[in-house]
Amino acid sequence: MKKKTSTIFTLALAAMLGMGVAEANAQRVVYKGTATINQKDGTSTKFDVSSLRKLSNTENYVGVTVTTNDEYNDERYDEFYNVDNVSFDWTAHKTGEINLDYKKDISADELKQATRDMRTQLGSALKAVYGMRGGKDGNPPTAHCYQFSYTFGPDCYVQYFCITHSDFPYSNFTLRSTYDLCKGTIGGPGSSFSFMKTDMAPTLNASKIDNMPEIKAIYLMLFNYSAIENVDLFGPMPYYDHKGLFYEGSFIYNNVRTIYYQAKADLDAAIECLKYYKDHRSDAYKKQIGSIIKTRVQLLSSDYADASDLSVWIRFANSLKLRMAIHMSKVEPATAKQWAEEAVAGGVIENETDEIAIYPTKTGTMHPLVEITNWSDIVIGASFMNLLENLYHPYMKYLFTKNSIGLVKNEQAVSGTSAPAVTPKESVYVGMRNGVIPGEGQAAANNPYCGYSTLDRTYFYECNPPLYIMKMSEVCFLRAEGALRGWNMGGTAQSFYEQGIRTAYLEDRNSPQKEYVNYVDDYLNVVAPKGISYVDPQGLTPDMPSVTKIGVKWNEGDSKETKLEKIITQKYIASFPYSYESWVDLRRTGYPKLFPILHPEHSDGTIKFGDPKVQTADNIMRRIPWVPVDPQTKEDIKATGIPALSEDTNNKPATDTQMQRLWWDVDAPNF
Repeated sequence: MKKKTSTIFTLALAAMLGMGVAEANAQRVVYKGTATINQKDGTSTKFDVSSLRKLSNTENYVGVTVTTNDEYNDERYDEFYNVDNVSFDWTAHKTGEINLDYKKDISADELKQATRDMRTQLGSALKAVYGMRGGKDGNPPTAHCYQFSYTFGPDCYVQYFCITHSDFPYSNFTLRSTYDLCKGTIGGPGSSFSFMKTDMAPTLNASKIDNMPEIKAIYLMLFNYSAIENVDLFGPMPYYDHKGLFYEGSFIYNNVRTIYYQAKADLDAAIECLKYYKDHRSDAYKKQIGSIIKTRVQLLSSDYADASDLSVWIRFANSLKLRMAIHMSKVEPATAKQWAEEAVAGGVIENETDEIAIYPTKTGTMHPLVEITNWSDIVIGASFMNLLENLYHPYMKYLFTKNSIGLVKNEQAVSGTSAPAVTPKESVYVGMRNGVIPGEGQAAANNPYCGYSTLDRTYFYECNPPLYIMKMSEVCFLRAEGALRGWNMGGTAQSFYEQGIRTAYLEDRNSPQKEYVNYVDDYLNVVAPKGISYVDPQGLTPDMPSVTKIGVKWNEGDSKETKLEKIITQKYIASFPYSYESWVDLRRTGYPKLFPILHPEHSDGTIKFGDPKVQTADNIMRRIPWVPVDPQTKEDIKATGIPALSEDTNNKPATDTQMQRLWWDVDAPNF
């Protein structure tokens, strides 16, 4: 064989072997098929191109390097002499491109066999589902994993909770305050998508799942739900590479806008798949699909009578599209309006039966916060509790405890505090200021912060709150905001706002413990806040006048800005304790109004204190940095991560910092 290869041969090899410089936001192309070495004596040897790493052509032989499954030698090299030619038979495939062949004929028996063949992969997919809300090792959500995903980070960024102590010796880290760039906790919220890429992506890419396209469609929805959560937390990520099971070499980071658009395309494809199912599958086939959903997807309310009725998943997909549209309402308002109106026209969640969640009542577990509260690691955030107090929210009547110990004014009390010498045990509802330097230890006798108000564990356990993926009240508030922006949401901002408040309670819908509904009518008529200031019983922070200046009752005469503040404030309360969406709203709108987070100097240096009287934009953390450790990830971030961040902000210089704005987080008025 001649030493010189043809141009076509060289270009084909370069493409197939992934040569060239990676560009930010690129979608990698991979090749599936075979390369065949044809020798002059008629012998032919085939190689799967997915295992082919190097093919060298010399005057006397062709050298082939392929990967192996040998744990001691992961590559094998062979030389072939007297070669006549090398032929290629492959197809190009974009990494992360998941297709739904939902019109193929599939019998009930073929589905049953596919279910048997996919037993392991379906089990892995369920692991990913549990991982969406703090599950681990295939188990439903657990306290430790949930804590790293939520309570150490976003729960505190939105001031739902505050960490009481700085020392975590069993996990080998110290958390100085809310915005501390602590390597032991900062990446915790990424665990949800981590389970998706390790446990869901292999299932999506398995060939036999094409014999259950409806299950594949639902898994694709959940993968994209988690991907959107992840980019809203961190920003750009190697979305296509993770989705397409690319594990070797450099990862290519995709920008947030690209991921949003691809997620929307995937949701549209999934919706079409589920629409086709209704009129084109046999009853026997549908019965099996319902059985798979019950065991390998779950997430349905016990009130949802027929798991084989997939209309609920269409409503879920459209509700996610509506959420995404609201997120991007300031950066691409015309497209946002189009997506939102399309979602509502296609049908969104409109009753509690259609809510999607992990239900502890069905998994035989309890909400992780029951155990976390018992550890005394968290108490209620002062700003959140002060907001509820000032609006006389129903939760103040039953959901929280008062101070569990007598609280003594500290000898180092600051000027500007009106704290009494002693606050008697169980006399006040009191939260902890976010950003304050925590105490040490988990015993209230030595660390008074552990004696501040927290969830009433008994009530919280008995009402067994679901861990919502998509809650009806959120959809109501999304539609209220859309209507306020002049979009066709199928009703008025007021009607959706009030419906959102009525369905906002965190208790399981079937729980006999639903105190909220007893007080909601009075709550809807709260015209003005009480004007209650926050007083730290230890006197370690100055008194904080209430930042809540709005009431609850809808007033059509209010300005658009005031109406938006009301909508987002009530959505924030309704989302509790799920913080991810609340953090998105806080960053994109500046609502709800909260106390400034103290000690921003514990951040990476980019967060400021701002106005001491109310939290301002420069005191709101904008994203979680990547904080890479291994050299390859550092290189990938430099090569494509930072450029992707820049692309999302009109090519302005970007940095891997806590104050770097994301694509939808536009520094502009809300209207």
